[in-house]
Amino acid sequence: MDRPTIVFDLDGTLVDTAPDLLDSLNHTLGAGGATPSDVTGFRQFVGHGARVLIERAYHAQRRPLPVHEHDRLFALFLEHYGANIPGQSKPFPGVVEALDRFRAAGYLLAVCTNKTEDFSRRLLVGLGMSGYFEAICGQDTFAFRKPDPRHLTETIRLAGGMPETSVMVGDSRTDIDTAKAAGIPVVAVDFGYTDRHVREFEPSIVISHFEELTVALAERLIASVQG
Repeated sequence: MDRPTIVFDLDGTLVDTAPDLLDSLNHTLGAGGATPSDVTGFRQFVGHGARVLIERAYHAQRRPLPVHEHDRLFALFLEHYGANIPGQSKPFPGVVEALDRFRAAGYLLAVCTNKTEDFSRRLLVGLGMSGYFEAICGQDTFAFRKPDPRHLTETIRLAGGMPETSVMVGDSRTDIDTAKAAGIPVVAVDFGYTDRHVREFEPSIVISHFEELTVALAERLIASVQG
């Protein structure tokens, strides 16, 4: 029998990386002469990787961002962020216990994120969490990334699972749209990085703490798409 799979987004879902992402963003904005962002503003910019994060921050300030400057600031962001992993980042409450629950129940675990694969691995290694996952797939693992559903389905296959017996857990519209496009049920956490409540994007279910992410819930969601 195929082992079921649970796939997690990383930033804003498994790990609270906001302090370090915001620090690197503001380091980058300062180097470009732009105004630093606060936590509220930052939450509107995340979800598609560092390049888009910078682009959205500049757009919010109505500042021009020529391609060569964008490239320079992107490289600066990566340098700053990479030099400080894992920094102040830490797993959200209940995450480790949830991973233990699903591993004990025989689930395959994977990460599907728009963070680069290298940074994702380094973060999870630094937090002592990498051993939980059969696959850690970032924005550069394949030739496509979320919201392309292939990012999710290929992550599942790389982990050794099947999309038909999988669940996605994320914190943003990107995660929800990706899972829906793949025909995979999606659990949305409501404490992540988004400027609108995840309920608006109609996930399969919304949770407010990882203690609500039970094996029984995952089984129900998988059964619901199998008819």
